[in-house]
Amino acid sequence: MNVEIDPLVRDTAAQLGAGVPYALKAVARLLADDPDIGRPSGLPGILTVTVDGDTFDNCPALAFGYIHEPDRIEIRYLRPLPSPEPAAPAQDEEQGAERARPADPDADAVVVREVADAWHRITRWLRRNAPDSHAALRPGAGLAALAALEGDLGMPIPTELRTLWLLTEGDNGVDQAGCMPGNQALMTLDAVAALYRLRMDLQAREDTLDAQRGEDAQRGESERITVWEPSWIPVVAYGTADSTSGLYLDAATGYLGRWSRYGDGAGDELDTLVTYLEEVADMLEAPGLACRDRPGLIGGELVWGSRLDPSQDGFWRPLTG
Repeated sequence: MNVEIDPLVRDTAAQLGAGVPYALKAVARLLADDPDIGRPSGLPGILTVTVDGDTFDNCPALAFGYIHEPDRIEIRYLRPLPSPEPAAPAQDEEQGAERARPADPDADAVVVREVADAWHRITRWLRRNAPDSHAALRPGAGLAALAALEGDLGMPIPTELRTLWLLTEGDNGVDQAGCMPGNQALMTLDAVAALYRLRMDLQAREDTLDAQRGEDAQRGESERITVWEPSWIPVVAYGTADSTSGLYLDAATGYLGRWSRYGDGAGDELDTLVTYLEEVADMLEAPGLACRDRPGLIGGELVWGSRLDPSQDGFWRPLTG
């Protein structure tokens, strides 16, 4: 039986660890011998087979989704399986039970594929049209680095954000400008951890000040000054060396929000990370239809028009099409 592997799956495997491409080949051989080893998933026509992380060196536990047709098999996606979470403390059984509920693996598989597809569209465009910006992207983060960040945050990283960081661990930028709209930059894991600690410390200070002011019973929770919530994970910053504002992912809702050091323009973006990345890819591939920002080039660098420096105006070439 012929086994085809989606090119996106090969690209994703190369980002997940040295043992993952070998595991992919091994699964392809197993499916060629026995196409029915997988179990039905919640996705139409998709079967799933899993691989234990101890089976191959430098390889996390993985789930592979594939289709089985009469004359062929195609592996459509792969995703790392989450590590088991520690048991919740006995005194917090209700919250612990909530945390212990497993995520829907089939829904996660869809999110993994959507994020990976959108990101590969962006990076393909950058590689062909803005090589300087493409070269500034960092390689994917390792699983150990993501586990360490989860320890800093005190919560699991959502599937969509974990997928993005496995593909790229941020943007070094060109002249301190990133490749996201507004010339904003994807944050590195170190920057994420540092900003999260800073903003949580600021929130703790505000909460202390509230207590010292002696709030009376009439003052409602709505009047609490919110600098940061524990579920907010920073993702995009104003620049590679400027975190005065940016975007966070709310792990509780799945939506992006905007933060600002000065409190202006903050609030929900009503975008998920998937829709945000898909729109970036759409604006690059069809700039004539772009509505949020205008992409353009200065040499080999992607520069968005909303933050074009006047000194760059004569060199900037807006994209059309």
